[in-house]
Amino acid sequence: MVTVHHRTTSIDGLDVFWREAGDSSSPVIVMLHGYPTSSHMFRHLIPALADRYRVIAPDHIGFGRSAMPSVDAFDYTFDALADITQKFLVSLGVDRYSIYVQDYGAPIGWRLALNDPDAIEGIISQNGNAYEEGFVSDFWDPIWADALERSEDTRDALRPALGREAVEWQYTHGVPDLTSVDPDAWEHDLALLSRPGQDAIQLALFRDYANNRALYPDVHRWLRESRVPVLAIWGANDEIFAAAGAEAFRRDATDARIELVDGGHFLLESHLDDVVTAIREWRAAF
Repeated sequence: MVTVHHRTTSIDGLDVFWREAGDSSSPVIVMLHGYPTSSHMFRHLIPALADRYRVIAPDHIGFGRSAMPSVDAFDYTFDALADITQKFLVSLGVDRYSIYVQDYGAPIGWRLALNDPDAIEGIISQNGNAYEEGFVSDFWDPIWADALERSEDTRDALRPALGREAVEWQYTHGVPDLTSVDPDAWEHDLALLSRPGQDAIQLALFRDYANNRALYPDVHRWLRESRVPVLAIWGANDEIFAAAGAEAFRRDATDARIELVDGGHFLLESHLDDVVTAIREWRAAF
C-alpha cells in the first residue's frame, strides 16, 4: 500500500499544508487544485501515480488545511497564490516538475511557468483553462461583470456560487452516472466554505479571476517556444470550462495530446482510471 504523507510548512509566516507520496528521486508532478476544493480532490490520484512519480499537492492559501488569513491580512489574488506556491516548491528543493492543473490551479500554474519556464517538464491540464474558447458564457458572464463594475450588487450576485446547490452542481453536472461521485467530496468543500471569512476570500478571488486572461498571450508564446509536452484531459460535458478549451491547446502546443472524457468538471471523481491511464501513457513518452 502506498503511503501518502500529510505535511505542513511555513511560507512567509503562513502554514501551507500538502499531501505527498512517491520516491524522492522520481520525476515530480505538482498538483494544483481548483475552487472550491483543496488537495482533497487528488486523494485518489496521488497514490495511483506514486509508484512512478513523486506527487506533491498543496492546499492554496485560504483553502483546505492551509492558513486562511482574512482579506485584510492577505492579498487574495492569483499573483499572491502563485508567489506562495513558488516559494513552497523552493522550500522543498523542487526545481524540475510537471504540473497538473485544474480550475484555479491553471492560472497559478501558468504563473509558475512564466516565472521559471525551465522548471516545467510538462503540463497536464484537466479542465484548466488557458484560452478564451474555454469559458462558458452562462457561467462566466456574472464574474466578468463583477470584475468590470466592482460594485456591491455585482459582487453579491456571485454569492449563490458559495452555496450548497452550486457546489453540488459542480460535482454532478455532466456526469453520466451520478452514483460514481462520492457525496463526501462536496460535503467536504461545503464544510470548509462555511468557515467565517470564507465568503470574502472567495468573492475576492472571483473578482481577480478576470486578470488571468491577460496572461494568456504570454502562456501561448511560451507553449510555442518551449514545446513543453501537454496533456489536456477534459470532462467534455463541463459547463464551466468547455471542451473547446482543451482543443485550443493544439494551436500553440502542436503535439498536445487531447483527451475528451464523458464527464464533468471534477473528472477525478467519476473517471479516475481514465485519467491515470492517460497520464502514464503521456508521461512515458518523454
